[in-house]
Amino acid sequence: MMQSMTAVVVGAAIVEVVGGVARVLAGERSAPPELAGRWEFPGGKVEADESDRHALVRECREELGVQITVGAQVGGDRPIPGGRVLRVYAARLDGGSLTVTEHRSVRWLGAGELDSVPWLDTNRPLLEPLAALLRISS
Repeated sequence: MMQSMTAVVVGAAIVEVVGGVARVLAGERSAPPELAGRWEFPGGKVEADESDRHALVRECREELGVQITVGAQVGGDRPIPGGRVLRVYAARLDGGSLTVTEHRSVRWLGAGELDSVPWLDTNRPLLEPLAALLRISS
């Protein structure tokens, strides 16, 4: 699938519901130094021959060891440094065993816990629509 000339970075807002409470998976960056300790949604760059959805499935398999099903985009396109755009999609776990390889740590956060970690500035505007999604999913 053809992508536009703008480089696209995709993130997965992986939602799970446990005991009637929806939570989203967040990852703490370990690098580069200026972003280490800040939190983001797992994901990565979309390659030239990939769709957003295929890139997310690949990235989550590589970074987390999990299979996901990708849903609707959350919050619209967000410009990020380097002339790129961030697209975050809701997703659900479909298998695999969660293994942390790219992040310092990961946490499952409920709607009321989203502000408990220092998010990357580019991810912060997505927290409000994500909180609404988590409340609907609970």
